[in-house]
Amino acid sequence: MKAPLAALLLISLTGPALANDPIGFQTTTIPDTHNIRPLEMAVWYPSTSTAQPKLIADNLVFIGVLAVPDAAPTPGKHPVVVLSHGYGGNWGKQAWLASALARQGYIVAAVNHPGTTSQDRSAQAAAQLWQRPKDLSRAIDALLAQATPFGAADSGRIAVIGHSLGGWTVMESAGARFDPALFARDCDAHPTLVACKAYREMNPEGTPSGKAQVAADLSDKRVTAVVSLDLGLSRGFTDASLAALPVPALVIAAGVPSADLPAQMESADMAKRLPKMSTQYVEIQDANHFSFMSQCKPGAAAVLDADVPGDSMICQDGEGARPRPVIQQQVITLISEFLAR
Repeated sequence: MKAPLAALLLISLTGPALANDPIGFQTTTIPDTHNIRPLEMAVWYPSTSTAQPKLIADNLVFIGVLAVPDAAPTPGKHPVVVLSHGYGGNWGKQAWLASALARQGYIVAAVNHPGTTSQDRSAQAAAQLWQRPKDLSRAIDALLAQATPFGAADSGRIAVIGHSLGGWTVMESAGARFDPALFARDCDAHPTLVACKAYREMNPEGTPSGKAQVAADLSDKRVTAVVSLDLGLSRGFTDASLAALPVPALVIAAGVPSADLPAQMESADMAKRLPKMSTQYVEIQDANHFSFMSQCKPGAAAVLDADVPGDSMICQDGEGARPRPVIQQQVITLISEFLAR
């Protein structure tokens, strides 16, 4: 008996990403002169390799993507995308997006931000929130260096994309400015917002210089476009800096109602304050905050709850939502069309 078309579609969506276009993959460490903040960086890039691809960022919980480790890059210059993960995430959480963009010809890099990654929860590093945009600048430096193993990067086309706290990070890289006093007043009015809780936990104002450093200009003038995915902390951005943002912005929000990260108070609010002519706002009605993370494997929810009760929410999308890969394909299409413009 033939399987129903819907079942076949779901099977195809829950397997590792397959594509005819080969891509390469490498990890490297960006050194720090003082060995205080070395950065782990993963890079996906176009390749003509015919070698057998392997699963990347695949584990007990998340479905990985296919790429050829250490493959030779495709000749010619390629536009660049740098990804920033959320609070407690890592470079693997948006592997679905990185691999898709690499297949379209982009060199895509993602770093693990020390202190706010699942692999490093150092309180001291997490408090240095201002280092996150600088991490992206260091990644751009590495990609633009001569004779990189990832191929030649086009210095005139550099986009930054971030999810959650990564959305705050990329907006800072694009030119948004954060005002701690403004954010504090807003959190007094809305203390239940998850961004307020996360900021208090990171405590970037815990040192005498912290407040000034998080309020400083952290922009990278090489960035030519920015994409935020259901970001937080946006209510601390100044109206003036958002109104003057010098690059086009695509703001994508999760539309599933959320008490602690409501789209109308974060992504939508920020989009209204950005330049109308160069800003695109999209709210995906059946996506929640975790829809922008890798797809979970069958049984992953039980694995997560056994480790930390309640963590299975990572695998849940909106009630009655489309399968996560379908939502993510919409995100990929939106980003691809935006960057092509």
